[in-house]
Amino acid sequence: MAKETKNTLRDSVYSSLKAMIVTSQIPPGSRVTESDIAAKLNVSRTPVREAFNRLERDGLVTGRPRQGYVVTEFDINMFREAFEIRELLDGHATELAAVAATEKDKARLRAMLAECERLAAIPDRTTGEKFQELEVGIDLHRVIAEISGNVMLHGMLCGILDKCQHYVWTELLWLDEWKIARDEHVEIVDAICAGDAKRAGTLARAHVRGSRDNVLRLLQAKSDYRNFLARAS
Repeated sequence: MAKETKNTLRDSVYSSLKAMIVTSQIPPGSRVTESDIAAKLNVSRTPVREAFNRLERDGLVTGRPRQGYVVTEFDINMFREAFEIRELLDGHATELAAVAATEKDKARLRAMLAECERLAAIPDRTTGEKFQELEVGIDLHRVIAEISGNVMLHGMLCGILDKCQHYVWTELLWLDEWKIARDEHVEIVDAICAGDAKRAGTLARAHVRGSRDNVLRLLQAKSDYRNFLARAS
């Protein structure tokens, strides 16, 4: 029981800190320390240290000796590379999953879609509730990769998804693409459940490309605005 409680606390601290970074409550480039976060979350420094170690493996923070950690600044090159790799991995994983999925796997995917719909139906959703939907949507891709049966592919895709999560949050929040994302997830799961590997892979790749194009549009708009302000000053 004590070990289970410890694991629950460790995962809770990791999830809370990750959410603060992905949603920019802790902005990119910020310096954070174990003691600051421990005080903020009202926990000891041990689970915070473990959370930072996991987040560094995720590529969300960088440790600095005797200075704490710095939140990763996401640039356009990192974005392009991450989504280019994700399209390849996500598409292949989805094709494999369409062939390998059992009835139990299909029910699991359907349950995740239902959870997204439940979260979407909450009136006047908080940022936390929106982030929950984001996590379920991202986890859907992780589960599809797990169902594929290719352990290495699953591990690689999970690592890429961690790096993409900040951008997906930006897309959903600022472009209000929630319903589109849910509808596309439904189509992908339908194709997997039907055993249509070709359609499932095509839909998955289009889903990633659409997300990439949306974020590029947003990043370009922000860049244009900054340039406009610079010229006007």
